[in-house]
Amino acid sequence: METLTVRRVIAAPIADVFDWCATTTNYTRSPLILRARLARPGAGAPYGVGAVRLHTWAIGWFRERVTGYNPPYDFDYTVERSFPPSRHELGRMTFTEVAGGTEVAWTTTFQVRLPFGSAVTRALAKPVIAHTFGKILDAADAALTAGPAADQM
Repeated sequence: METLTVRRVIAAPIADVFDWCATTTNYTRSPLILRARLARPGAGAPYGVGAVRLHTWAIGWFRERVTGYNPPYDFDYTVERSFPPSRHELGRMTFTEVAGGTEVAWTTTFQVRLPFGSAVTRALAKPVIAHTFGKILDAADAALTAGPAADQM
């Protein structure tokens, strides 16, 4: 199993950053996310505990279930099914107010279920997932920090 954490500071209020990141249909603003939809709403909030999210990324397909939801500070999820097949023990996004905005820490622990899975995970999947998480956070930053002039373009 490999654990990966991607961190980014986004110059926006914590509640706005949490809401954007919890609403995974926003992820399609990244060029690497082809489709994202909420298959089943969660308890108390659309993306709350029990929500089922379906994602098609350039690197695969994922069915995720939200297992913890504590706005605006963190949420947890697990990948129930995926292609390529993988083991997943943790998905977590945490949000912390810092000088200049909100720090996002996106952590996942996983392993690709293929022959030589550990080596494939470490050498290929880990850097690709880090890049994909980074692109999603780039999209969040662009969406949340663009001024009114950018909206008019």
